[in-house]
Amino acid sequence: MPDAPRSDRVLIARIGAAHGIKGEVRVKAYTADPKGIGAYGPLTAEDGRTFEVASLRPAAGPAGDMLVVKFKGVSDRNAAEALNGLELSVSRDRLPPAGEEEYYHADLVGLTAVTPDGAELGTVIAVPNYGAGDLLEIAPKRGETLLVPFTRAVVPDVDLAAGRVIIVSTEELPAEDQRRGA
Repeated sequence: MPDAPRSDRVLIARIGAAHGIKGEVRVKAYTADPKGIGAYGPLTAEDGRTFEVASLRPAAGPAGDMLVVKFKGVSDRNAAEALNGLELSVSRDRLPPAGEEEYYHADLVGLTAVTPDGAELGTVIAVPNYGAGDLLEIAPKRGETLLVPFTRAVVPDVDLAAGRVIIVSTEELPAEDQRRGA
């Protein structure tokens, strides 16, 4: 089980473009069950504003994490457009504990990425998912960021207490590599 939390807020969604003329917006959910964002109560933006989900439904298209959401108090397209890009979070104590071999993205961002022999690769700055599974985006001290699959074979050890992840070479990975949490 993961160690002590790194942040009291956990990002669970990002508001995208307005959808229609009645104040609905597209929302990318970062929860295991995308519809779960409606169950956590008010969602908070970085500027302190809170948003309560009035209704939600899956967005059309193949992306299972995209929703069309109506927030209470957002009643027209202009108000919806003003929300584009807002990130919404909840207090960690409103979320269930992460399970075995599961991590909140907020716990991974900021960890130091090292090789098995201890050489520093950089810092985890994001955990993107472009459809084939989670990746760790690692920013080295110099040079371009690295993207590595967040799998057991590539990331065999996540040590939250020590503030690091171990990254092994991705050159000789088996094709049947398993995703973490799968």
